[in-house]
Amino acid sequence: MDVSWLDDEHAPLFTVGQVADMLAVQRAFLRRIDEMQVVSPARSPGGQRRYSRDEIGRVQRVVVMMDEGMTLPAIRRIIELEHQLAAITRERDELARQLAEHHRNSR
Repeated sequence: MDVSWLDDEHAPLFTVGQVADMLAVQRAFLRRIDEMQVVSPARSPGGQRRYSRDEIGRVQRVVVMMDEGMTLPAIRRIIELEHQLAAITRERDELARQLAEHHRNSR
Protein backbone atom coordinates (compact mmCIF):
# COMPACT_ATOMS: atom_id res chain seq x y z
CA MET A 1 0.00 0.00 0.00
CA ASP A 2 1.52 3.29 -1.13
CA VAL A 3 1.18 5.99 1.54
CA SER A 4 3.84 8.33 0.15
CA TRP A 5 1.17 11.03 -0.20
CA LEU A 6 1.29 11.32 3.60
CA ASP A 7 4.77 12.83 3.24
CA ASP A 8 3.53 15.43 0.74
CA GLU A 9 3.38 18.78 2.55
CA HIS A 10 0.93 19.98 -0.13
CA ALA A 11 -1.55 17.11 0.31
CA PRO A 12 -4.92 18.56 1.46
CA LEU A 13 -5.54 16.41 4.53
CA PHE A 14 -6.92 18.61 7.32
CA THR A 15 -10.44 19.98 7.83
CA VAL A 16 -11.31 23.49 9.00
CA GLY A 17 -12.15 22.13 12.44
CA GLN A 18 -8.85 20.29 12.76
CA VAL A 19 -6.85 23.34 11.70
CA ALA A 20 -8.85 25.64 14.00
CA ASP A 21 -8.13 23.30 16.92
CA MET A 22 -4.44 22.94 16.02
CA LEU A 23 -3.85 26.68 15.77
CA ALA A 24 -6.35 27.82 18.42
CA VAL A 25 -8.17 30.06 15.93
CA GLN A 26 -11.84 30.40 15.08
CA ARG A 27 -13.29 28.56 12.10
CA ALA A 28 -14.74 31.88 10.97
CA PHE A 29 -11.19 33.28 10.83
CA LEU A 30 -10.14 30.47 8.49
CA ARG A 31 -13.16 31.10 6.27
CA ARG A 32 -12.41 34.83 6.24
CA ILE A 33 -8.77 34.46 5.17
CA ASP A 34 -9.95 32.10 2.43
CA GLU A 35 -12.62 34.55 1.24
CA MET A 36 -10.02 37.36 1.21
CA GLN A 37 -7.66 35.06 -0.75
CA VAL A 38 -4.93 35.24 1.87
CA VAL A 39 -4.75 31.44 2.35
CA SER A 40 -7.10 29.48 0.09
CA PRO A 41 -7.08 25.73 0.74
CA ALA A 42 -8.17 23.02 -1.66
CA ARG A 43 -11.75 21.79 -1.63
CA SER A 44 -12.95 18.25 -1.18
CA PRO A 45 -15.35 16.80 -3.76
CA GLY A 46 -18.13 17.87 -1.37
CA GLY A 47 -16.84 21.45 -1.30
CA GLN A 48 -15.28 21.40 2.17
CA ARG A 49 -11.99 23.19 2.76
CA ARG A 50 -8.99 20.87 3.14
CA TYR A 51 -5.68 22.26 4.36
CA SER A 52 -2.21 20.95 3.65
CA ARG A 53 0.68 21.19 6.11
CA ASP A 54 2.09 23.98 3.94
CA GLU A 55 -1.17 25.95 4.17
CA ILE A 56 -1.31 25.41 7.92
CA GLY A 57 2.13 26.99 8.13
CA ARG A 58 0.93 29.93 6.06
CA VAL A 59 -2.10 30.36 8.36
CA GLN A 60 0.27 30.40 11.35
CA ARG A 61 2.25 33.14 9.62
CA VAL A 62 -0.94 35.15 8.99
CA VAL A 63 -1.82 34.88 12.69
CA VAL A 64 1.62 36.19 13.67
CA MET A 65 1.36 39.12 11.23
CA MET A 66 -2.10 39.98 12.53
CA ASP A 67 -0.77 39.85 16.09
CA GLU A 68 1.83 42.39 14.93
CA GLY A 69 -1.00 44.71 13.87
CA MET A 70 -1.19 44.03 10.13
CA THR A 71 -4.52 43.96 8.31
CA LEU A 72 -5.61 41.10 6.07
CA PRO A 73 -5.35 43.23 2.90
CA ALA A 74 -1.79 44.18 3.87
CA ILE A 75 -0.92 40.55 4.59
CA ARG A 76 -2.39 39.47 1.25
CA ARG A 77 -0.27 42.10 -0.52
CA ILE A 78 2.89 40.98 1.30
CA ILE A 79 2.21 37.39 0.25
CA GLU A 80 1.58 38.49 -3.37
CA LEU A 81 4.85 40.44 -3.41
CA GLU A 82 6.74 37.48 -1.94
CA HIS A 83 5.38 35.23 -4.72
CA GLN A 84 6.39 37.80 -7.35
CA LEU A 85 9.87 38.07 -5.85
CA ALA A 86 10.24 34.28 -5.82
CA ALA A 87 9.21 34.09 -9.49
CA ILE A 88 11.66 36.85 -10.44
CA THR A 89 14.42 35.14 -8.46
CA ARG A 90 13.76 31.84 -10.25
CA GLU A 91 13.83 33.65 -13.60
CA ARG A 92 17.09 35.41 -12.71
CA ASP A 93 18.67 32.13 -11.62
CA GLU A 94 17.60 30.44 -14.85
CA LEU A 95 18.98 33.30 -16.95
CA ALA A 96 22.27 33.18 -15.02
CA ARG A 97 22.45 29.43 -15.62
CA GLN A 98 21.81 29.92 -19.34
CA LEU A 99 24.42 32.67 -19.54
CA ALA A 100 27.02 30.53 -17.77
CA GLU A 101 26.22 27.64 -20.11
CA HIS A 102 26.54 29.95 -23.13
CA HIS A 103 29.95 31.16 -21.89
CA ARG A 104 31.13 27.57 -21.37
CA ASN A 105 29.98 26.58 -24.87
CA SER A 106 31.61 29.58 -26.57
CA ARG A 107 35.10 28.83 -25.26
